[in-house]
Amino acid sequence: MAWVHPEQFRRCVVRYRGDYKVLSFTCWEQFLAMSFAQITYRESLADLEVCLRSRRDQLYHMGFRSVLAHSTLADANRTRDWRIYADLAQRLIVRARRLYAEEPLGIELDQTTYALDSTTIDLCLSLFPWARFRSTKAAVKLHTLLDVRGPIPTMIAISEGKQADVRVLDELIPEPGAFYVMDREYLDFERLYRFVLTGAFFVTRTKAGVQLNRLESRPVDRSTGIRSDHIVWLRNPQSAAHYPDRLRRVTCRDPEDGKVLVFLTNNFDLPAQDIAQLYKLRWRVELFFKWINQNLRIKHFFGTSDNAVKTQVWIAICVYVLVAIIRKELHIDLSLSQILQILSVNAFEQVPLAELITNTQSQDEWSYSSNQLMLWR
Repeated sequence: MAWVHPEQFRRCVVRYRGDYKVLSFTCWEQFLAMSFAQITYRESLADLEVCLRSRRDQLYHMGFRSVLAHSTLADANRTRDWRIYADLAQRLIVRARRLYAEEPLGIELDQTTYALDSTTIDLCLSLFPWARFRSTKAAVKLHTLLDVRGPIPTMIAISEGKQADVRVLDELIPEPGAFYVMDREYLDFERLYRFVLTGAFFVTRTKAGVQLNRLESRPVDRSTGIRSDHIVWLRNPQSAAHYPDRLRRVTCRDPEDGKVLVFLTNNFDLPAQDIAQLYKLRWRVELFFKWINQNLRIKHFFGTSDNAVKTQVWIAICVYVLVAIIRKELHIDLSLSQILQILSVNAFEQVPLAELITNTQSQDEWSYSSNQLMLWR
């Protein structure tokens, strides 16, 4: 928690009056408790209360000044503004992006590249009636804009499960010169034209039924898998009214399964092969969703209100970004999952984190005799 700047946290709390008239169990204690739940894989508030109370003598040194009760934490999650932790996450994200700015992208590209996608989190309709998705189930969607260098989430929006993915583009402020890689669910020409107006670039897939007039054909090297590279114009008058500019259509064949993919972009300078490689980077946001589903607590929620769900999600993102920052600043040659596993069993150890990680890494270099049984490799 030392990587969370106290003054930055205080400003987030003051901005939304999180500790107004709070006599005990402050926002900082709420953040500590919910972060502990993420790091140690707690499944419920009662589970969290039992674990922390079992180490009552150490709680003061961890930052707790109040007696922890699951009812108190439930009230805090329900009533304290989730934007406190969303703002904190944004400040941590700024730090993390600076640390990962030089990470290799896989292609020769200096501009920032973002991947946009969403994942659906299923909920129980009887417990979360505000998140009705279908007649028998509830769900929320986690819309994420990922800086693929890292990868670090830069924008997260939580919506009802039935909201169309494309609507998140209304909340997005395009960054001039940056690339945005999206699947075809985000193909809306009126919204995509905002990228043109702001000097940003998009790469997406086209849909069946989109009518295009070919204006120019460019030469391609078919040995790279690229089948065609065309400059096109929207044929449908209504679509052309929303997007009154040229587009570039790149067609390639996936060498793994032979599937033909057709991309649309407003960038006319990059080689066609780089456009296809950019779209492949979109899978990093899928890997991000898989990682947080496996390593963080966002499937089992500790509260049923909209505010409690968003609070838990944003604190989970804070933990993810904090681990990413620690990994870079301490020069740790371990994955984020491995670091979390180490933290989960050493949460109460009074050992400097750098020393703890160093000891763990050095153990990997021990040599064992051939007749010694090994529990893990």
